[in-house]
Amino acid sequence: MSMGLELSPHREQGETTVNVPGAVATQKPEQHRDYPIFSRKYDASFAADAAYRSGLPDLQNGPASLIVGAQAPIQHVGISNFRLPIRHLLRNGGEVVLETSITGTVSLSAEKKGINMSRIMRSFYVHAEKSTSLEVIEHALRDYKQDLESFDARIQMRFSFPLQTRSLRSGLTGWQYYDVALELVDLRGQRKKMVHLDYVYSSTCPCSLELSEHARQTRGQLATPHSQRSTARLSILAGEDLWIEDFIDLARLAVPTETQVMVKREDEQAFAELNAANPLFVEDAARSFCAALQSDHRIRDFRIVASHQESLHSHDAVSILTRGATFDQASLDPKFFSTLIKAA
Repeated sequence: MSMGLELSPHREQGETTVNVPGAVATQKPEQHRDYPIFSRKYDASFAADAAYRSGLPDLQNGPASLIVGAQAPIQHVGISNFRLPIRHLLRNGGEVVLETSITGTVSLSAEKKGINMSRIMRSFYVHAEKSTSLEVIEHALRDYKQDLESFDARIQMRFSFPLQTRSLRSGLTGWQYYDVALELVDLRGQRKKMVHLDYVYSSTCPCSLELSEHARQTRGQLATPHSQRSTARLSILAGEDLWIEDFIDLARLAVPTETQVMVKREDEQAFAELNAANPLFVEDAARSFCAALQSDHRIRDFRIVASHQESLHSHDAVSILTRGATFDQASLDPKFFSTLIKAA
């Protein structure tokens, strides 16, 4: 009877060679001596002491001979979307704990095989529970840049920032959530701190507004201008004393047609009036944000990316406006503008 085993002509009669790995555990030791005998039970009681840990393989810190591919420097290598709760200070003196997604990277010189990525995560855990967002980002970057012996380092912390807003006329309040990112870059010994904010607003087409009024006045024909949900991604190189709430206030000052949270009929009517008073082409939006940002002495370089997700067209209207060298770039990611499309 076969039983899934194949007789070996090179062994004494009665011995077998096991060809099915799953059958190994059911055979006597002398029947599968071609295979190492391993324990198949997890040993929860085993403790790794210092001597054991020192003998563990560490390929990432191996010699340059282990490098696969070109022996070239890497500008950014690390982790992305590592999440943990971080305390964020508020302008009013309070604080809020928010789930924060972290990207941490360092540069890697050509002769090094790789980095120990867990050190980036450990750097955050050391500071996350006892510090606020800006302190965490400063301390973590300092620690893991030193631990990994890298020249350059970058940290970005992304989170959804809640802010209570009041409706236009009814007085109702609701929570508006803003996609915010804090970024700290240490490049060639110089540190730069950037803040990114996604601001969602309504844009009414000025041309469509004029055409609608023309139809009413010349033919008595009711018509409505097209408007659409729009997003501006505002990125700034900012000073220490600029709060996230200050940044949001500047965006609202530039383009007041922010999408609403709590709405009754009087608020919906007010929003229609507000849009009619502030019609915007995408060029107008970019320049309006520019005027607000350059009026604040705490803001140095900045970039404005606006996307109007047109309700008239099957395509979007987009624009980019920059000031200073920090956000200059010759090439854009092919999907750059699609990241500004916001779900309802």
